[in-house]
Amino acid sequence: MIQKVLHSFMFVLALGLLATQAQTIPTPKEHFGFNIGDDYQLATYTQTEAYFRKVAAASDRVKLVDIGLTEEGRHQLMLIVSSPENLKKLDRYKEISQKLARAENLSDEQAHTLANEGKAVVWIDGGLHATETVGTHQLIETVYQLTSRKDPETMRILDKDIILLTHANPDGQEIVTNWYMREPKAEKRVLDNLPRLYQKYVGHDNNRDFFIMNMKETQNIGRQLFVEWIPQIMYNHHQSGPAGSVLAGPPYRDPFNYVFDPLMVTGIDALGAAMINRLNAENKPGFTRLGGSVFSTWYNGGLRTTTHFHNMVGLLTEIIGGPTPEDIPLVPKRLIPNGNTPFPVTPQKWHFKQSIDYSISLNYAVLNYAARYGDELLFNIYRMGKNSIERGSRDYWALSPKRIDAIDEAFKNDPKKVVPPTNAALAQYGFVPRGGGMPIKYYDTIMKAPVLRDPRGFIIPANQPDFATAVKFINALVKTGIQIQQATADFTVAGKKYPVGSYVVKTDQAFRPHILDMFEPQDHPNDFQYPGGPPVRPYDAAGWTLAYLMNVQFDRILDGFDGPFKKLPIGELQSPEGHVNGASGAGYVLSAKANNSFIAVNDLLASGVEVYRLPNGVGEKSTVEAGAFFVPASAKAKSLLDKSAKELSLEVSGLSKRPTTSMTKVSPMRIALWDSYGGSMPSGWIRWLMEQYHFPMKVIYPKDIDAGDLRKKFDVIVFVTRAIPPVGAKDDDIFAALERAPKEETTPEMYRPWMGKITADKSIPQIKTFMESGGTVVTIGSSTNLAYHLKLPVKNALTEMTNSGQERPLPGEKYYIPGSVLRVSLDSTQHATWGLSNQTDVYFDASPVFNLAPEAIAKGTVVPLAWFDTNKPLRSGWAWGQSYLQDGVAAFMAPVGSGKLYAFGPEITFRAQSQGTFKLLFNQLYALKTP
Repeated sequence: MIQKVLHSFMFVLALGLLATQAQTIPTPKEHFGFNIGDDYQLATYTQTEAYFRKVAAASDRVKLVDIGLTEEGRHQLMLIVSSPENLKKLDRYKEISQKLARAENLSDEQAHTLANEGKAVVWIDGGLHATETVGTHQLIETVYQLTSRKDPETMRILDKDIILLTHANPDGQEIVTNWYMREPKAEKRVLDNLPRLYQKYVGHDNNRDFFIMNMKETQNIGRQLFVEWIPQIMYNHHQSGPAGSVLAGPPYRDPFNYVFDPLMVTGIDALGAAMINRLNAENKPGFTRLGGSVFSTWYNGGLRTTTHFHNMVGLLTEIIGGPTPEDIPLVPKRLIPNGNTPFPVTPQKWHFKQSIDYSISLNYAVLNYAARYGDELLFNIYRMGKNSIERGSRDYWALSPKRIDAIDEAFKNDPKKVVPPTNAALAQYGFVPRGGGMPIKYYDTIMKAPVLRDPRGFIIPANQPDFATAVKFINALVKTGIQIQQATADFTVAGKKYPVGSYVVKTDQAFRPHILDMFEPQDHPNDFQYPGGPPVRPYDAAGWTLAYLMNVQFDRILDGFDGPFKKLPIGELQSPEGHVNGASGAGYVLSAKANNSFIAVNDLLASGVEVYRLPNGVGEKSTVEAGAFFVPASAKAKSLLDKSAKELSLEVSGLSKRPTTSMTKVSPMRIALWDSYGGSMPSGWIRWLMEQYHFPMKVIYPKDIDAGDLRKKFDVIVFVTRAIPPVGAKDDDIFAALERAPKEETTPEMYRPWMGKITADKSIPQIKTFMESGGTVVTIGSSTNLAYHLKLPVKNALTEMTNSGQERPLPGEKYYIPGSVLRVSLDSTQHATWGLSNQTDVYFDASPVFNLAPEAIAKGTVVPLAWFDTNKPLRSGWAWGQSYLQDGVAAFMAPVGSGKLYAFGPEITFRAQSQGTFKLLFNQLYALKTP
C-alpha cells in the first residue's frame, strides 16, 4: 500500500515537473546564440520559424497559425498570444470581433454587450520591408516578452487582449540576413547593396499591394485582417525615422482621406498619445509626429493604410537603427521642442538594442491601451461600421475639395451676393469674423443637389467585353472583406436591363470607405508649401481608383435598389465559368478586349496550335473588333479552348465560316526583360505579369546588352521606367552611380553578371543596332528617354522658355502631377492599341509627354498612339496645371531601321493594377506575318 502511494506521489511530481518544464520559454539567446538587439547579429527566417514553433510548443499563451505559403514557398506564421483561458475561446472572440466590425443587424445595446464580453484584437507585424531589420527582430523579442513575463501589466494585457503577431515577409528576412551575415568579420557586415529584391517579384512594393492583393503574402495577411479577425488596432513596424529623430509615428500629417469615419482619425490620435506618453515616461526621446514627418493617411494600398478604409486604427512607426551601429546626426531645427517633436533626441551613437527597446515599449503602449479601453475600441469599430451602413442607406453628400470649390464658385457667380466683412491680415489663415461667412444657401446649392450625392451601390454588368478582368476586380474587393451580391436572374434598375450573373456592390455596409475608394475618384487637395510655392508631394499616389485602372464597366446607382440578388459568402473568390458559343466548324474567335485571351493564345501557341489576328475584325460579325484572335478548328484547339474558357471566364465565339477579311499569323517572340543588380520593382511586376499571362521571357542585365548580338537572341526587349538614363549632362549621374555601386571584386561571383548600368556610350548603340536589324523595343515611363538618345523628331511637351531664352521643364508651381489617373485618347484600330476603346484611363506619375514634329507625323517617322485631347484629363488624384497636357502625345511608335520603338509615357503596367492598359504591352509581344 505504501509503495502504491509513493508511486502515485512520484507520478504526480513527475507530471508537475513536466508541466513546469513545458512552460520554460527558451530565451532568444538560448536559441539564436545572441540576444535580440546585439550589434552585428541578425536571425534568418529559418531560425525564427524554428523559434516560433519552439515557443508555441512550450507556452500555453500561444496558438501558432500557418496563414499560407509565400511566393518562394515558405510558411508564413502568425502567433496568436493571449491568456490560456482566452485561447480556449478564440472562436467566440473572433466571432465577436467580426460581428462588431461588420455592424449588421445590431443595436447599440447589443453592441455594448458584445464589446463588454469581447477582447480587444491587436495586430502587430514586422519585417514587411526586410532591410528594415528592426521590424523582424522586435517581433521575435515581443514573442519572448509576452510569453515569459509575469508582471501585472503583461498579465493584464494577456487577460484583456487577443494579440496577432504576424511575420509579414519570411522570404525577405532569409535573403537579407544571409546577405548581412555572409561576412565573417562582424565589423565589416553591411546591409548595403542587396543583390535582389527582398520579395520575389516586387520588393518594397509589397507595401503597395493591399487593395488588389496580387502577391501571396499580401493575400495571406489580407485574409486575416479583413475576413478572419478584423482587429480593432493594427500596428505596422517600419524604418527609418527622419534624420535627427528616433522615430516617426502617429498622428500623421494632413491630408487624410475624406472617406474616413472621424472616429478612425481620432482613434489614431488617441493611440499616438499613448505611445509618445510611454516613451516620454521612460525617458526615451526622439518621437516625431504630425508635420515632423512625411507620413499621411491619404493613400490606400499599404498594409497599414488599407486598414484605415476598414475602420481599424492603423498605426505606423518608422524607427532608426539596425545591426550596425549608426549615428543620430545633428539636425539643428530638430532640437527645438514643438508640437511635432515635444522631446527631441540629441546627436549620439545609436545601437540596435535601443531600437528594439523602443519598439517593445511602443508595442506595450498599444497593448496596454487596448487592455484598458478594449470595450471602447470594440464598440467604436461597431459605431464606425454602423455609421457607414447608415450613410449608404440614405442620401448622403461627401465633402471634398471639389465640393468646396463648387460652393465658392456658386458664391462668386451670384450677382446678388452679400460679401461678408473680412480682415485681410487674418483671412490668409482662414479666420472669419463672428457673423461673417456665406449664407447657408450656397451650401444647400451644392450639398443637397440630387445628382451630387453618393451612390447607394454599383452594378458590374456580366455582359461587358472583359468580364474576366471585372471578376478580378470583384475578387480584389472580396479579398478585402467586402460583401458582394450577384444576380440570379436578369433584372432592371433605373430603366437599364442587366443580365444574370452581374455583380452588385452596395454601399450600406461597414467597409463603405473602401468601396467608395475603389469605385470613386480621389480628390486630392491642392497642397503647397505656401501660396504660390512648390507642391508638397503625397506620401505615395494621389489617385488610384481601381475600377478605372482595371477598365471595369460599372454603373453608379444613386437611389436605393433591389433585385434578384444573392449575398455571396464573405471572402469567397469568384470564378464564373466561360463558354464556347456557337457553331465552330471553321474555328474560334477570342476577343482582343479580354486580357485573359492572351493567356489562352499563349497556351495555344505553346501547344503548336495556329493562331491569327484579324486587323479589321470579322465582316459578318460586327461585334468582333479589330485585333481579335482567330483559331482554326482542330481537335487540339477545341480541347484547349474548352479548358481556357471554363477556367479563365472567357466567352469564345465559334465561327461556321472562315473569316474572309485579312489575317496575320501570330508567332511567339523571344522576349527579354531588363533588370538590374539590386532588382527593379517595375521589372519585377512585369516578370510576375509575364508568368501570370504565360509569356515566356528571359531577364537580361546591362552586361547582356553591352555584349551585343542582341538580335541573334531576342525579338523584343522591354525597358521599364528608370532603365534608360536621360541624355546630356545627366549622364554624369549614371557614372556617379557606378562609382557608388558595389565593386565586382567584393561581390559574390554569382551576382556579378547582374552588375552595371545602361550607358549612352556602350548600351545605347547596341540597342539601336538591335532595332535597326529588325528588333522591337518597348519603353515605359522614363525609359522613353531612348527616343532622345536616338534623336527621333520628338521633344518634351512640358517645358517653357525663361526670360533669358532658355528652355526648362515646367516648375512645380505651374505643373505638378504625382501618381494619378488620367484619360487619354487613342486609335484602337492600330496594332499597338488593339483591344482598347478610343478613350482609356492610364496611370500617370510625372510621366513623359511629347510633342511630335509635324513632318514626323506626315512622313510616318513617328506614329502617335495615345494623346491628350482635352485640357482636363484628370480622372482621379491631383493634377495641378493639367491644361499643359492638351495636345501632348502620351505614347508613340517610331520605325528604327527594320525594327520599331514603342514609347509609352504612362505606367501601363503599374504595380499590376493598371490592367486596363496591359494590352499596350501584350500587343507588342507577338510577331505578326501575313499568310
